[in-house]
Amino acid sequence: MVDIVQFKRYSEAVLRKFVREYLLALGDRFDEVDFNVNAVIYGAMRWIPAQGQGLEKLLRHTRQIKEGGIKPGVTMTYLKERPATALLDANKGSGFVAATMAMQKSIEKAKRTGIACVLVRNSNHYGTSGYYANMAAEAGMIGIAFTNAGPEMAPWGAKTGVLGTNPWGIAVPRKNDFNIILDMALTMSGQGMIRLAYREGRSVPITWAMTKEGKPSTDPAELLDGLQLPIGEFKGSGLSFMTDVISGVLSGSKFGRDTFTDLQDLGVGHTLIALDPSAYMEPAEFESRLAQFVDQVKQAQPIQPDGEILLPGELEHRRMQERLEQGIPVDLETLERLHELCIENGIPFSL
Repeated sequence: MVDIVQFKRYSEAVLRKFVREYLLALGDRFDEVDFNVNAVIYGAMRWIPAQGQGLEKLLRHTRQIKEGGIKPGVTMTYLKERPATALLDANKGSGFVAATMAMQKSIEKAKRTGIACVLVRNSNHYGTSGYYANMAAEAGMIGIAFTNAGPEMAPWGAKTGVLGTNPWGIAVPRKNDFNIILDMALTMSGQGMIRLAYREGRSVPITWAMTKEGKPSTDPAELLDGLQLPIGEFKGSGLSFMTDVISGVLSGSKFGRDTFTDLQDLGVGHTLIALDPSAYMEPAEFESRLAQFVDQVKQAQPIQPDGEILLPGELEHRRMQERLEQGIPVDLETLERLHELCIENGIPFSL
């Protein structure tokens, strides 16, 4: 299959308006809809279109609402709470909303305790981990966010899906420059990247995934129902396992093979951590030391003479700046599917 992926560009304001109206029509509460909107637009601003992190999230979100897995506007409740910790039951509500609430709570607590960790149970897909980590960075704190996910990866040496991509986000604040944001899955690729390669008729690296029989392949057609391979081989597999221990097992949510397999009860668990640098040193000292470290990294000699050393999240930051000026690209296939959903649900299609 060869499909040259084409896009249309829209301003942030236009896309934000469409997403907000769409989600309100699906049942979002007015006091929570922007939690969803902000997370979706963040993904569209920073990630490659057609890979699943922008408006494509609305397709999955809609399907899960129809299946009963997401309950828009549901009341989320804190089951346990201490000065530096809390456990939030999302009650099958939006993962975007639950994770936002949890990071807000973590930031609030960290202002008093120096560090705080909030876990979420019974949630859903929450988009990109970096978005929630950056919430803490915008508040002057180091943010850490990770989540479990569906069993798209086998434990190292196996060919049975048990572990998730289980993405991590870590964000570090900077006063006079963009925040440094590491935002990554614990797999070498994702199903969205493989589907995009399949549409475009190109091969993928042998390190990305394996077939469902456990065989290596560079043909995305053979990998569409296969398993993702971990970053760093057994090390990524181990990180995914430990992520699920905290986000899944400890939170009381689903874990391993059971996560994200029942569209009526996805049972995703999240971990949101905020760390206040002022609990360890004066903010000015932290900023100075961080700047020195950044300079060391930037001054490292590149392998290629014309190479550039980038900080975590620097490429995405540049992409965001470009899209603010030139518009955010949306895959035409995604637009067509959204148009169909709008017709099905009686929602005006304004794109």
